[in-house]
Amino acid sequence: MSVIIVSWNVRDLLVRCLESVRAGFAQAGLTGEIIVVDNASADGSADVVRTRFPDVILIEPGANLGYTGGNNLGLRHAQGRYILILNPDTEVAPDAPGRLVGVLGIHPSIGVVGPALLLPDGRRQSSRRRFPSLFVGMVESTPLEPWVARSPLLRGFRLLDHPDDEPQPVDWLVGAALMIRREIIEQVGTLDEAFFMYFEELDWQRRIKAAGWSIWYWPEARVVHYEGASSGQVVARRQILFATSKIEYYRKWYGARTAALLRGWLWLLFAGEMLVESLKLLLRHKTDLRRERIQHYRQVLASGLRRGP
Repeated sequence: MSVIIVSWNVRDLLVRCLESVRAGFAQAGLTGEIIVVDNASADGSADVVRTRFPDVILIEPGANLGYTGGNNLGLRHAQGRYILILNPDTEVAPDAPGRLVGVLGIHPSIGVVGPALLLPDGRRQSSRRRFPSLFVGMVESTPLEPWVARSPLLRGFRLLDHPDDEPQPVDWLVGAALMIRREIIEQVGTLDEAFFMYFEELDWQRRIKAAGWSIWYWPEARVVHYEGASSGQVVARRQILFATSKIEYYRKWYGARTAALLRGWLWLLFAGEMLVESLKLLLRHKTDLRRERIQHYRQVLASGLRRGP
């Protein structure tokens, strides 16, 4: 078994993640390798791994390859029959690795299995998904989402019409913790590096399903997810990456016209948000916050929502 963790400037969380993986290996009697790809962190992450976890394979590409490029680098080094891809801001329950290995060992048609993701307070994080429609792409993670949160289309996208406490097949799973078979890489390939970060796991799992594999959510395995610890450090860049990756996904699966429509729509939404913040600034409402947000939206709009790391 191989575990791959791509990390960027989350040293303390990475330590907790590695300690939890070690405990999971010990409880299940698993043998294998743990691979950390450090994306040029500036917080001493690599030094801590070398010092405290000398058995871990540390890969330092010398640049930030993104989530996708970092994981692909790890996948090229991985030797295990089963490969667990983890975010560094996760902690696996001691029995989780063994449970996930057991699922793939018993069910040969399952290509990908993922655990229940828990928030730090113990509540379940939404991690099950159907493939998104264009409507979902236009409203999900935008200022419009709160207004349509009860829409059957949006609820269906997150499988809120199905219980989250029983194993079930899904279209795809949030990529914070995924276990895959090595055959997946041999048959389908690795993650598409057109996605620097975000939507890469959706695209990959869509290709995996198209190749005939099933994808399962397995809530008996549990992983705590401190969501967004790495990506949240640079807010404007995160929004640009999220929007451009979303557009790239729709271009790849629905065509250039759909992608152009989505790009224009999202740009208008960001422009509307900037207008709202500007009006609030004129009213002298929390002026420092308004200036910060206006600068943020300027960066997003200036990008044209075009791809680029």
